[in-house]
Amino acid sequence: MDDEESGDTRGRILRAALDLFSTRGYQRTSLREIAERLGLTKAAILYHFPTKEDLLAALVEPLMTDLEALLATAGGLPPERGRWALIEGFVDTMLAHRRPLGMLLNDITLVARGPTYQRLVQFALRANEIIAGPAGDRRDRIRASQAIAMCSDPVVFFLDVPPAVLRADMLDGVHRLLDGPPAPEVPAAPRRPGRPRAMNSAQIAAARRMHTAGRHSVEEIAAALGVSRATVYRHLGNE
Repeated sequence: MDDEESGDTRGRILRAALDLFSTRGYQRTSLREIAERLGLTKAAILYHFPTKEDLLAALVEPLMTDLEALLATAGGLPPERGRWALIEGFVDTMLAHRRPLGMLLNDITLVARGPTYQRLVQFALRANEIIAGPAGDRRDRIRASQAIAMCSDPVVFFLDVPPAVLRADMLDGVHRLLDGPPAPEVPAAPRRPGRPRAMNSAQIAAARRMHTAGRHSVEEIAAALGVSRATVYRHLGNE
């Protein structure tokens, strides 16, 4: 078997395996069934992939390689740029590898096998650090973890939604999560009627983030923070 033929056969095996694993499940698909679909012998499959686990690892490897490359790129950028480079890149990577992700969803216990699981854990931990930022507190880290889930789960749960539409909806949700005003640490004390004329430091920071992001009008910022437009203008004018 020459190199060109070997490479083509390997690709055919991977495509057939992905199709069968995605539709029937990893556990319910045998190497013999993959071989029969391709008109090959089981020995021919084993020549390229000594075990079914090796075949699974080869299918997941492009996803892992792209995720790790994304971490390297985003981690080298300034914090705010790195955060959004990672989030947008993560969404694009998930959409590009939609079929392997669906395969893993069918047999979720597969991710707990071998080194792939540890690589996924390391990706999640580092991604959380980048999204939360170097000065991130507990809430920032929790929101970062939520953002990561928002960038992956819909990819396999909304297979009927076109990729471009799903991408826009997912990124909109993450922006709403990360750019919105922080919730109060404890229930706010009752206020007298009328909007306050001042904002606390957390509200000021939230207003500036929302204003800098350029996706919210002053009216929307004021409504989100429960203050008047004049109050927002006054604090933004102090930048």
